[in-house]
Amino acid sequence: MDRSRLLARALGPGVNPLIYLISRAVLQPFFHAYFRMQRIGREHIPAQGPVIIAANHRSFLDPFVIGMMLRRPLYFVAKSELFSNPIVAWWLSSLGAFPVDRGNGDKDAMDTARRILERGDCVVIFPEGTRTRPGPLGAPKRGVGRLALQTGAPVVPIALLGTEAVRRGWRIRPHRIHIRAGRPLRFPRVEDPSPQLARTVTSRVWPCVELQWEWLGGTPPLRRAAIVGAGSWGTGLAVALARAGLEVELGCRTEEQAAALARSRVNDHYLPGVELPDGVSVVRAGRLALDRADLVCFAVAASALPAAVAAHAEQICPSSGVLVLSKGLVAPRGMLPSAYVSERVDARAVGCVGGPGHSAEAVDCGAALVVGSADEVFATQIVRVLQEAGFDATSTADVAGVELAGTAKNAAALAAAAAGVNGPNAAGAAAGKVFAEVDEFARRRGGRPETFAGLAGAGDLVATVVAVGSRNRRAGEMLGHGVPAAMIGAELGQSSEALDGVGLLAQTLRREGVPSPTLDRLAALVDGTIDAQSFTAAVTAPGGRYPHPKPAAETVLAAADRSARPG
Repeated sequence: MDRSRLLARALGPGVNPLIYLISRAVLQPFFHAYFRMQRIGREHIPAQGPVIIAANHRSFLDPFVIGMMLRRPLYFVAKSELFSNPIVAWWLSSLGAFPVDRGNGDKDAMDTARRILERGDCVVIFPEGTRTRPGPLGAPKRGVGRLALQTGAPVVPIALLGTEAVRRGWRIRPHRIHIRAGRPLRFPRVEDPSPQLARTVTSRVWPCVELQWEWLGGTPPLRRAAIVGAGSWGTGLAVALARAGLEVELGCRTEEQAAALARSRVNDHYLPGVELPDGVSVVRAGRLALDRADLVCFAVAASALPAAVAAHAEQICPSSGVLVLSKGLVAPRGMLPSAYVSERVDARAVGCVGGPGHSAEAVDCGAALVVGSADEVFATQIVRVLQEAGFDATSTADVAGVELAGTAKNAAALAAAAAGVNGPNAAGAAAGKVFAEVDEFARRRGGRPETFAGLAGAGDLVATVVAVGSRNRRAGEMLGHGVPAAMIGAELGQSSEALDGVGLLAQTLRREGVPSPTLDRLAALVDGTIDAQSFTAAVTAPGGRYPHPKPAAETVLAAADRSARPG
């Protein structure tokens, strides 16, 4: 049907009383029986006069569920695409729906809503602008504030929970639905409110919707974060989360480090030149208020993760989400960091972060990151926070792929730098072979090829190889020039995740039966059982000239022991 005719119908004949009564008579008992609908706060909705219903939006069913809260017809906006079928368009418009062109600031639709309110009817507005699922509520647009100021109509905040789980494809499932209304909010009437004023009113309305949402048990937004580890990524993440509006506690190893960082507000050793925002407080890690944190981040090396988890696991609240930033495997069994944390921490969800995100550049210029978590709601929360912090963030359920891609890029960057002293061909061959060997291991663990080919794998590898300050690249260059691995940490002033973890990685692949001749030679180079020249020659030699190294058991155990030491 023609859009102008639909808008005119809402302003003219409006709701068809017969269709409205028949639809209500069918839908109300169906919702009560099939969805076990629970309605709370119906007394807060005025029975007469203009009313704006401001609600969250999760499903196409939302306007009809809201309609069950009232004993009067209501009008609501619906996306224009729903009116393409003439029969559906007739039925929807008979129930009070009128089309809106989403995402384009539809002035005609808002004018229609204003005129409906001015004649004394009820209008439902979804401030998020579109359906938002899963996770917490989305960000509101200012239209509801403008409408409230233009009409002076009271605004009733309403939250719906459960409607997002009703539909799976074309099947409507029997899932419980809850709906709760809060007390109406009233604002003075303003003829032509400014965008800033409309935004201010919306910022008063939306927290009331969030209040109803959280009362029903909806996922709250992330408000407070605690970060264990004040290294480069821990400090950079603290800055990013504070920029996204979270209250952040950054935990240092010692009281002296915490006091010095709290005074200077700049982590000169790990992230020089970047000042901590006011929203970041610095404490010793043992004093972090983990029981109050919505998000707990372990920003430590994989070798230090067992000690960090042992020290803090009991304080983490079961309702918290945990984000693991460690790259590498955890000794002695070669577990993935997130799996190690999941076994030992009672948290609602655990996730990880991958991708090219060197901390100094990420804070200054942004980064493209991948969030891995089996919990879709938690992954969505982290993606939204990172986006609000200025990052390009996406999510995936391929946790093993993200973590093993990060592990592979560390080892591949170390191998490339060690072989690169003899030219780019050797560097490329070393990186490519190590990366392919770990990729095969990841596939056996359920990792997806596209994860290694994307940001978490190839993208992160390129960033590590070209980054001037990359610890793994610098460690590899030192190996290539004959510096013993035991001396490299002191030269760098920081630990190298690849140098610490390559022995455990090689051991794990061998135990899993994954052929990894290049990775084994890299581990032998780190152990000092072969020299850099032998490693490089083997990388580019024709097959068979250099036999597959078979390190003695004590060499492998020594490598695993070194990777397990706190860095």
